[in-house]
Amino acid sequence: RAHPAARPARVVEQHRTGYVVAEGPGEARTADSPPEWARRRFPPQDRAAVGDWVLIDDGQAGRARIVALLPRHTTIKRAAAGEHYQQQLIAANIDTVFVVCGLDADFNPRRIERYLLLVRGGGAEPVVVLTKADKEGSDADAALGALAELAAQGITAVALNAKDRASVDVLDPWLHAGHTVVLVGPSGAGKSTLTNTLLGHERMKTGEVRESDARGRHTTTYRTLIPLPSGACLIDTPGMRELKPTGEEDLAGAGFADIEALAAECKFRDCRHAREPGCAVRAAIEAGTLDERRFANYLKLRDEVAGAADKLAIRLAQKADPRTAGKPSGKRPGNKYPRD
Repeated sequence: RAHPAARPARVVEQHRTGYVVAEGPGEARTADSPPEWARRRFPPQDRAAVGDWVLIDDGQAGRARIVALLPRHTTIKRAAAGEHYQQQLIAANIDTVFVVCGLDADFNPRRIERYLLLVRGGGAEPVVVLTKADKEGSDADAALGALAELAAQGITAVALNAKDRASVDVLDPWLHAGHTVVLVGPSGAGKSTLTNTLLGHERMKTGEVRESDARGRHTTTYRTLIPLPSGACLIDTPGMRELKPTGEEDLAGAGFADIEALAAECKFRDCRHAREPGCAVRAAIEAGTLDERRFANYLKLRDEVAGAADKLAIRLAQKADPRTAGKPSGKRPGNKYPRD
């Protein structure tokens, strides 16, 4: 064993200058990261994130020192902004992801589908949480109806009032002892309000959304892991403006299994679902059994995942051999071949 005197701890906060870790409830302390993590070319996804388990030993001046990162069982991550391919880890070792969206003017099924793509790509269970059910004009039944295709594929969606403890009881099945849940969603969706209600006291700052567009400000500025009275752990995160795929996602698992199944029934293997004869997807759209807006979002996400997968393949090839400059051949065949 490389670190016989080291002890396991969990990362509860991540900052630019270091970490906060805990060996048990109420035992949070600052910790220094290994020197190599500060190197410019060190892969960001290989540094610890909130929710990670690490090994620590006693450093100088009472500060702990991280000496090793333990293997992860799930993650939630996205591609970082910018031209160069990098992955940004949001949280690690999570069991369930609450995808939070308000039942106000900011309700957006297409954005929810994008979140689900990233969540399912990391192996955690998604639950769509629709907040602000108490707001005048909110229509929870209509919103849940708009997400009916997700429910048909086993993705749970619930509507609640994040300010009412009795209302949020619907989340209890995912908040039992030893379970870790992360909240994701746009600013103003009610993540911090929900966190405060689950805690039973005001810990997280909350703010009002703009009336003009129902958008909120970032009241949470960094990710933090919080123990709940139930024994579960909750990770609150800032609102994310960009949700770029990493190239490792699976569209079928993200709630598009029905569209993938339809595509498999098309007459031609490389059907683009436009004007080709025998297109099962276009037939479903024309019959009203497939929402054309949802299909358009599927195409958009499919192309983004394919593009990110090409960048990831190049990056992995360059990592294996820095002299590699070739690009993967991700082109679709030009000819149409009828299915046997």
